[in-house]
Amino acid sequence: MTMSRYEVQKQRDWNAFGRYLKSHKPPLLLSRCSGANILEFFKYLDQFGKTKVHTACCPYFGQPQPPAPCPCPLNQAWGSLDALVGRLRAAFEENGGLPEANPFGCRAVRLYLRELRDAQAKARGVTYDKRKRTNTMHTKNI
Repeated sequence: MTMSRYEVQKQRDWNAFGRYLKSHKPPLLLSRCSGANILEFFKYLDQFGKTKVHTACCPYFGQPQPPAPCPCPLNQAWGSLDALVGRLRAAFEENGGLPEANPFGCRAVRLYLRELRDAQAKARGVTYDKRKRTNTMHTKNI
């Protein structure tokens, strides 16, 4: 049986997180991993980011389509990190972790993602309005 793209990506992400824990100074055990360690992992991932995030002093701060390049850093996009957290939360529990001890679902991680989304939206001049919930119940004609 072949794994879905999601399963392959989840396994790849889980392995990358495991390598990060082993390479950490001093090495970290998954059982001792906290929300702070997850946030540190996110900062580590920023070096591989592809999303330009303008700093507050950049002349293009808040412009969705800057007219020229600038020296602002590339970071991980909020959406990429949000999806990564979902995959790692699932992988943590699939690898024996208890849901209530899942560091990927802790308050610090949720707050970080919310603040990152808002900061990136502001820096890029994009608004993220909270979606209205729609009724997804559909009646079926039999």
